[in-house]
Amino acid sequence: MQSLLTLSRTISEKRAVSSSSERRKNRVKGHAVIEASLLMPMLAFLFVGTFDMGFYLYDLINVENAARVAVEYTATSSFTQSDADTACTLARAELANVPNLVGVSSCGSLPLKVTASAVTGTDGSAASQVSVQYQSSLFIPIPGLLTGRLNITRTAQMRLRS
Repeated sequence: MQSLLTLSRTISEKRAVSSSSERRKNRVKGHAVIEASLLMPMLAFLFVGTFDMGFYLYDLINVENAARVAVEYTATSSFTQSDADTACTLARAELANVPNLVGVSSCGSLPLKVTASAVTGTDGSAASQVSVQYQSSLFIPIPGLLTGRLNITRTAQMRLRS
């Protein structure tokens, strides 16, 4: 009779131990859900920030190329040295893939400003200078980091060829 009593105690102890280990496993699963819910907003901001940074860098590269192409044209002679209209046309052609400039036909106001001027270079010779200012399309605003739109200004200067 005593062995039967001992056997029933051992079975009940094993059940108690197994139920407490199951409760412990369930608690661990609950911790993982809480940790994931706490990390999700940070991961979302990281993804959105990376996405917006890619758009900003794409715009930055295109504006630099537009200024370079425009100053290459204006530096061909003293007659084209301050030809802002053709510089504008070349800059718009270079920025054709930028989403914010669809339908823009002039370069006098934002989102695109192009200026060309005759300057004296660092070595004292005649040079041409082109400035391209671009206002980016609306980014996803992140409070404290991105306000929505960014202005990119690039200036290129080149000595006259002739």
